[in-house]
Amino acid sequence: MNGLERMAAESDVYADCVIAGAGPGGLMLGYLLARAGIDVVVIEKHADFLRDFRGDTIHPSTLEVMRELGLLDELLRLPHTKAPKLHAEIGGRDVTIADFSRLPTACRFIAFMPQWDFLSFLAEKAKATGHFRLLMETRVVDLLQDGKRVSGLVVSSGSARQRIHARLVVGADGRHSVVRARAGLSVESFGSPSDVVWMKLSHLATDPPYTMGHGGPRQGFVMIDRGDYWQCGYVVRKGSFEDIKEKGLDAFRAAVAAVSPLPAARMQEIRSFDDVSLLSIRIDRLTQWWRPGLVCIGDAAHAMSPIGGVGVNLAIQDAVAAANLLAAPLKGGEALEPALSALQKRRQFPTVATQKMQLMMRRKPKEKERPRQGPPGFIKAIARLPLLAHLAGRLIGLGFRPEHVTLFPSIGPKSGNRFSGGSDA
Repeated sequence: MNGLERMAAESDVYADCVIAGAGPGGLMLGYLLARAGIDVVVIEKHADFLRDFRGDTIHPSTLEVMRELGLLDELLRLPHTKAPKLHAEIGGRDVTIADFSRLPTACRFIAFMPQWDFLSFLAEKAKATGHFRLLMETRVVDLLQDGKRVSGLVVSSGSARQRIHARLVVGADGRHSVVRARAGLSVESFGSPSDVVWMKLSHLATDPPYTMGHGGPRQGFVMIDRGDYWQCGYVVRKGSFEDIKEKGLDAFRAAVAAVSPLPAARMQEIRSFDDVSLLSIRIDRLTQWWRPGLVCIGDAAHAMSPIGGVGVNLAIQDAVAAANLLAAPLKGGEALEPALSALQKRRQFPTVATQKMQLMMRRKPKEKERPRQGPPGFIKAIARLPLLAHLAGRLIGLGFRPEHVTLFPSIGPKSGNRFSGGSDA
């Protein structure tokens, strides 16, 4: 071994698991594994968590996981807004489209919390275990491989490169995942007819009493209460944003005002197109989430529409299932492939079911078919049959297969207090 090789080897990092992406799924998995005594390295390409218009929803199923971990009370001391119901405006009438009041959980609401606060909370708890290391401003360059098995990552920070060796590599690096691309995993895309233009508008006392609501003739405007401002999303036809910008700012303001329940004068707060952010919606999933030594979770495995904020919830649920299945073989030195296969099998159904529901809610009209007027059919059905709002609340709040923490014998779901907190927890 020459001098350069020796220096490189000495700078290498060794861990049981390396996770690409410090989002909700990556940090939740990192925390759970580290708490189980497994050495984890998480890498994040950004310098901090401070970015606007990220998924700031913490669903009842995630709050239940935090309760099982003994972290709920401390988490809810952070600033947040509670949404016990989701609303839609139809023809000037407020309709509850999702009601969480009957969920079998301690918290029967969605908590809107800045994602940077939630991620910082998880990171601090993980660091306290003594088995967790977070590397910021660090990007995935390539995979390390031992034959056909993935054995770690090559990463870069500035001009420096480093190798991180691990028994398991987890791609939790989002819908543009470098890990899944480098692993050559096959993606099945289902498209989406829409994009969302996000913006901030001031929140005044005279505004509608929504925590989260949808408005407009086809629920094409989303409002999320952020306290002193509204986070607003204007739904547009996919690929049309450049055409919208060509028509000018005044035309854009007028189009948003036409579907918003806020006064048209409020749109003057959009001073330029630099004040808005385009989210390109895509719905896809991997045909196989894993290969020997590697697995993808969250948006890296299955990109979702932002409808209902379920993408964050599914990423958390993937992380909990992954920790439950992988902690024992990681600690015991056993083969990981059976657990990786079991993880995809367990999480495939809720993923497929959620994506089918989203595609149904945003189905494209057939060629030559006239665009339908009025809100989507599911919204009309809920308006006619209010009991359906409780079903929608369960699907949005819990998903099709909520996960519970089982890898720690002393904690997890306890039948005696599942209903203890009600909506005031």
